[in-house]
Amino acid sequence: MTEPRVDSEVGPLRTVLLHRPGNELKRLTPRNNDQLLFDSIPWVDRAQQEHDAFAEVLRGRGVEVLLLVEVLKEALEDDRAHAAGVGAAVDELRLGRTLADSLRSYLSGVDATTLAEVLTGGLTFEELPAAEGASLVRKMHHPHDFAVDPLPNLLFTRDSSVWIADRVAISSLAMPARRRETMLLDLVYAYHPRFRHAARAYGAHSAPVEGGDVMLLAPGVLAVGVGERTTAAGAESLARSVFADDLAHTVLAVPIQQERATMHLDTVCTMVDRDAVVMYPLARDSLVAFTMRPGDDGSLSVSGPEPFLHAAAEAMGIEKLRVIDTGLDPVTAEREQWDDGNNTLALAPGVVVGYERNVETNARLEEAGIEVLAIAGSELGSGRGGPRCMSCPVVREPLG
Repeated sequence: MTEPRVDSEVGPLRTVLLHRPGNELKRLTPRNNDQLLFDSIPWVDRAQQEHDAFAEVLRGRGVEVLLLVEVLKEALEDDRAHAAGVGAAVDELRLGRTLADSLRSYLSGVDATTLAEVLTGGLTFEELPAAEGASLVRKMHHPHDFAVDPLPNLLFTRDSSVWIADRVAISSLAMPARRRETMLLDLVYAYHPRFRHAARAYGAHSAPVEGGDVMLLAPGVLAVGVGERTTAAGAESLARSVFADDLAHTVLAVPIQQERATMHLDTVCTMVDRDAVVMYPLARDSLVAFTMRPGDDGSLSVSGPEPFLHAAAEAMGIEKLRVIDTGLDPVTAEREQWDDGNNTLALAPGVVVGYERNVETNARLEEAGIEVLAIAGSELGSGRGGPRCMSCPVVREPLG
């Protein structure tokens, strides 16, 4: 097995971590989907079919696909991981002591598969094991309320962790509905035999940084979106961390609008070749960057802002970045940006996976010499995320 390492956005992809949609999506209802960050109620069977097809496209191009639930189960076979998983599931402040003790006792006795199902798919009060003694918490909750919240956004494995060179950064997720995701990734990276020796580049309890905002533009060059999910403090903290570990020489902090349509930097642009990005046209001229570099005495040097495209090209050591717009007319551009037209996953320089529904964007990519492997995403996209959002690269070959 090749050791994990990712130095760019477009180096040939060899291993990727995905999460196949499961029972956590079946927990979504019109009553809770907003709280759980979904814009509609997905047809789960179709979402699974679409995800299976996505995984097969990757395998067909020689990519090893790791499924999150499977590696989580394997990690939970370790007694220490199992105990930590139980701790992650039981929230005594929400459940009260009686119910928490009962749930803790129950989960401590289940196998790794059952615990993984609870950690990802959640548990309702109706499904809780019987507890000795009275529980006001149980009596006052609706039977279908969650005692352990499901994690439907696990589908978007990009956000909860990101590999930077040979180290993994465990994201600090901003939204309450997603914060427990990082606990699961912590378990996987700490206890799974494949990852247990991996060093950390960033910790889950640091200032908010989400993987969808982190782009490895070139070896040693990171761009970090600052907006709805990643804070300026998070971008600065990540920069200090990668500088201290000699993982990067430049980090660009890129302000983006704090709204649902542009929740992460990769909803605005993604790299499709060594020197090319697909970008939402309205961002081409408005996107700026603050450049951070390490100072000689361990301090941080911050300059800017200046236009993002110029700052990125300079940091990458190239003359300029080629830009492929998401549609030419404003209406098409806005529609396809919302439908994740910018959110492509590069399998190699000039080869990307994108949603088939973004017809105009895909046509413009192909006109620019980019091969587009189109996949269905009518149900996968209901949580606002495309192929890049749904994938955490673990191994990429270096760019020659």
